[in-house]
Amino acid sequence: MIAVALIVGMVGCNGGGIIEHYDLTISSTIGGLVIEPGEETFTYDEGTEVTLKAVPDEGYRFVEWIGDVENLRDVNAPETIITIWANSQIQAIFEAICLLNIASTAGGNVTAPGEGIFFYGSGAVVNLVATPDAGYHFVNWTGDVDTIVDIWNPTTDITMNKSKGIVANFAAGYALRIFGSNGGSVTVPGEGTFSYDPGTVVNLVATPTKAGYHFRNWTGDVGTIADVNSAATNITMSGDYYVRAKFEVTPMVAAGGAHTVVLKSDGTVVAVGNNNYGQLNTGNWTDIIQVAAGWADPGFFEGTTVGLCSNGTVVATGRNIEKQCEVGGWTDIIQVAASPYHTVGLRANGTVVATGAEGLIDYGQLNVTGWTNITQVAAGIQHTVGLRADGTVVAVGLNRSNAPLCDVGNWTDIVQVEAACHTVGLRANGTVVAVGLNYSGSCDVGNWTDIIQVAACCEHTVGLCRNGTVVAVGHDCHGQCSDVGNWTDIVQVSAGSFHTVGLTSDRTVVAVGWDYSGQLAPDGWVL
Repeated sequence: MIAVALIVGMVGCNGGGIIEHYDLTISSTIGGLVIEPGEETFTYDEGTEVTLKAVPDEGYRFVEWIGDVENLRDVNAPETIITIWANSQIQAIFEAICLLNIASTAGGNVTAPGEGIFFYGSGAVVNLVATPDAGYHFVNWTGDVDTIVDIWNPTTDITMNKSKGIVANFAAGYALRIFGSNGGSVTVPGEGTFSYDPGTVVNLVATPTKAGYHFRNWTGDVGTIADVNSAATNITMSGDYYVRAKFEVTPMVAAGGAHTVVLKSDGTVVAVGNNNYGQLNTGNWTDIIQVAAGWADPGFFEGTTVGLCSNGTVVATGRNIEKQCEVGGWTDIIQVAASPYHTVGLRANGTVVATGAEGLIDYGQLNVTGWTNITQVAAGIQHTVGLRADGTVVAVGLNRSNAPLCDVGNWTDIVQVEAACHTVGLRANGTVVAVGLNYSGSCDVGNWTDIIQVAACCEHTVGLCRNGTVVAVGHDCHGQCSDVGNWTDIVQVSAGSFHTVGLTSDRTVVAVGWDYSGQLAPDGWVL
């Protein structure tokens, strides 16, 4: 101000009171006009007070003035005054008006922001709160709900991108808000908000919807749930409840040539033992739902580790000389199997893919492209086995008279297959069949009964009994067969080159056999 006064004084002294002239340039955004003085460049005497008036179009509102606004009386008023002291450019800002029409049904009301018609600028985030009356509960939001964060939550937000009308719905009785989680859903009574009279006993059933997942427990308002650890249970309605069914990855173990792989319930993978080909490099794997360990020829301790991701893709690490780890382009996979030299994947549509065996004698172990209606696959040393939906079995690869690995054409009523230097089939009645190289009696399973899972490596075969005990036949140089005799409460088994691994119902790992590379380290781990 002092500088301006000095300049004016000097002009007055030197020029007899000459007055300066300055330009004012006015514009606006879409949604309105500046009608006074208009929109163009105007010239005014220094010190002139100019009235500005901005008028929005229908469906828009004035927001503010921007630009050279230091001499503007009120930047937030559509009608204001600017004093001209210099060349200036200003712009009137308009934005679209979004109407939010809020209503409710009988039994409650919307307490924030209230009920009726409210005006917001585009992009505004509005907090919504629905409050039930006594004896009623909130059900959901309906109407133009595409930008509501959670239509099942009485307290939520809506983003205004256009005019909207929404309704808060209420119902008499107690509310049961129930949902599943990643890996599964609630199939009884369903998912959403349900209304029940006080004292009603409601059946609950949680069902996994993704391969590799299982029900873990019920969480939330579980005080009146009969058994929070049971997927099929009930809840007694003594109030408004929010309940969620929690699902998680099913833990498992896989035994390789001289390494052991464990899949934890959070979808991460830990591998221990021999790492000469990087088969233990699984530390950055996440969201895995199944693992397979490529074992090795007897006396060789190579190996691979293969992981099936929940999105149907596959990861692999370890020996890749034969390209058995080239699985990066696989999609829609629901199960994987690994051998020393090739990897096999089962697609959701029942077809099969395979990679590896490059540079080896071609026994046709990769010739699986014509297979259909397959429900499970297994990878042997030089052959591939597929279980069909009708309980029959198909196999390709090495099948000589002294190594009849693929002589499975007459098998029926099979529910699981395994492959190594021999082929093993589990029948629905709990008996087991095996063909192939009978190293150390690894095919001597004809007297097994009541088996629910089989595992095999090159020189031994393992069977999980229905009562949770384990049987094994074959090479026993390190106790990989005999030392499973005292195992109990087992839910899964896997066979490595010279060791055997099991998982108990409480997720504890047990392992026996040769531990020269530390492959038995998981013994005692709880997954």
